[in-house]
Amino acid sequence: MYRFDHLDATTLAQRVCAGEVSEETVAAHFLGCAEAQESTIQAFVSFDPDAVRAQARQLTGTRARGLLAGIPVGVKDNYDTVDHPTGFYSPIYEDNRPSRDAQVVSLLRQAGALIMGKTHTTEFAYMHTGPTRNPQDPRRTPGSSSAGSAAGLAAGFFPIALGTQTAGSLIKPAAYCGVHAFKPSYGLVSLEGGKPLAPSFDTAGWFGRSVRDLSLIAQVLIPGFPARPAESPLRSLGFCRTARWDQVDKDVALALEAAMDTLRAAGHRVSEVVLPEAFARVFDDHLLINDCEGARSLAAEFNRHPDKMSMEILDMFARAERTRWEQESAAKRRLAQLAPVLEEIFKPFDAVLGASCGIVAPLGLGATGPSDFIRFWMAFGLPQVNIPLVRKTAELPVGLQIIGGFRNDSLLLSVAEQVDALLRPAGR
Repeated sequence: MYRFDHLDATTLAQRVCAGEVSEETVAAHFLGCAEAQESTIQAFVSFDPDAVRAQARQLTGTRARGLLAGIPVGVKDNYDTVDHPTGFYSPIYEDNRPSRDAQVVSLLRQAGALIMGKTHTTEFAYMHTGPTRNPQDPRRTPGSSSAGSAAGLAAGFFPIALGTQTAGSLIKPAAYCGVHAFKPSYGLVSLEGGKPLAPSFDTAGWFGRSVRDLSLIAQVLIPGFPARPAESPLRSLGFCRTARWDQVDKDVALALEAAMDTLRAAGHRVSEVVLPEAFARVFDDHLLINDCEGARSLAAEFNRHPDKMSMEILDMFARAERTRWEQESAAKRRLAQLAPVLEEIFKPFDAVLGASCGIVAPLGLGATGPSDFIRFWMAFGLPQVNIPLVRKTAELPVGLQIIGGFRNDSLLLSVAEQVDALLRPAGR
């Protein structure tokens, strides 16, 4: 059987377009991987192999092939899909059958992608976890709400996958599962057909096997996005620990510092970025706003079916109820005042580097671990990339987070591709 274990989606799509391999052959490979391991990983909430084969047959031989010709994609179960139920991991929506696709799903289909299935999320993309396990160690969490997409990609079920992020739901599962991920600048990608949680932060994003894949999907989902990332040699990189660096485990800190040493040894300038003290409140301000907006977004479900909601969601409502309007408004004002300060801090750098997570994937499936090092940048809507650092065979993945200036997504992906090439030599 034709093997695609080490090929990224970009290469696969090129081979399909060149007629070297058919969509049916590609689908057969990934279906084989999923059918062999899904009982352990549990990445899918809805998976129909016969439907995938039917999609592939329909596309095979098509003359006008798109950028994602024949590429299977996992879709997080908070996006509507016409051919799969959309349940948000909530019993309230167990019979929910959308009449159309979310905009991002429609664009993926138009580009020639195969919808492999719907991937598990947490309840309403918040904190109550699903059954998905980490392919690196099934005893450990795969991360937060885009976990099914990240775990499925890491297990080889598909080479690209959709997710969303409100706090850490893309970058954290990517870091824990050892895959690449991209969270674009706030507002660049349509969330039509997706379930809102905290509209001030909710952002569509995706996972891939390479930074090239992340850029390829950006061309499909972001109108007018450049065909290639802006090609610019690295000038200067920042390295920001943030005020919560004391939460970083020694093993993770050593891996990140080794990565900085590698970049410096390659001739690149990496400077420490120390943020003003006022930024120490950002973590808590994001959480407060997230709670208040989440309670408003889920008010209809809470009013009708509080008995069908988890304790995690009910606790969010309780915190929101205790939060005064003045407190939420003050938190939003602080973030708005700090945004131009952060913009000035970013100006000397092509991008800023930092920890994706302060720990490796923790044991157990009942909690997903902290998101502080992701939510900090999320509070300002900045684009973020996770790159999995090369580790020894027995070591768990550690993610390097690369953050760009607002709407400098093309430059960020260019930087990420260059950094990835230095830290992950060919074949690693």
